[in-house]
Amino acid sequence: MSPHASLFAEAARLISAADGLIIAAGAGMGVDSGLPDFRGNAGFWRAYPALAEARIAFEEIASPDAFRASPARAWGFYGHRLNLYRRTVPHAGFGILQAIARRLAQGSFVFTSNVDGQFQRAGFSDAGLCEVHGSIHHLQCMAGCGGAIVPADGFQPDVDEAACLLRSPLPRCSCCNDLLRPNVLMFGDWGWLGQRTDAQRRRLDVWLRGVARPVLVEIGAGSHVPTVRWFSESFGEPLIRINPTEPESPVRGVSLPCGGLEALTGIHSALTDAGFFRA
Repeated sequence: MSPHASLFAEAARLISAADGLIIAAGAGMGVDSGLPDFRGNAGFWRAYPALAEARIAFEEIASPDAFRASPARAWGFYGHRLNLYRRTVPHAGFGILQAIARRLAQGSFVFTSNVDGQFQRAGFSDAGLCEVHGSIHHLQCMAGCGGAIVPADGFQPDVDEAACLLRSPLPRCSCCNDLLRPNVLMFGDWGWLGQRTDAQRRRLDVWLRGVARPVLVEIGAGSHVPTVRWFSESFGEPLIRINPTEPESPVRGVSLPCGGLEALTGIHSALTDAGFFRA
């Protein structure tokens, strides 16, 4: 039996009493799919040795200034990530969340700081997603250019991974020929176009008004970039916090000090034992 069995059972009880599931996901959600976690320069530089050699921190490369100073290097970093996210298969925990949502009258809505598109890749509908930091699968002009946000589907970056440099031509705006950048909220970013995320947030607000008994499952959201934690803790609803390194207990709810897939598998087992999935 898992040492967390009683915690899984309590989480299952909270979910069983709900009519809607709010999924609040941070970077830790992707770890079980094999995606890197960039907490601290040590982990970041292991993933990008060329940036380690140049002593370029995550906050430096993940900024509009990096695209101005060295667009080939900035797109080397973001192009590698775009390719990685496109080929990554979401772990089974995404399917567990979908199975839970199907049993609740109001379904689910996702609030995530992740820009990787893994929820869509796992089959979640765009209509039930709020990507609060934007999406790497969308592009915008560095000059703003009428506020246009375009899909990145046609951009296939060829990256020299050893050097962290883009080999293929830089993506250009079809209107003004300025550089295109990811529609991602970066550090020190005053030029991010947020209207796509704003529309998603409005849909979330509408959905919340129709939910009488929501339960919130927070997965892999830490305090380094606390956007998701702030969101989770702004609710007075039961909170199921899943985090192996920062498992602070919520005021109302339960904390599971383990990884996302382990916790969701345990919750699924407890829900099954309680008859939650029976027709």
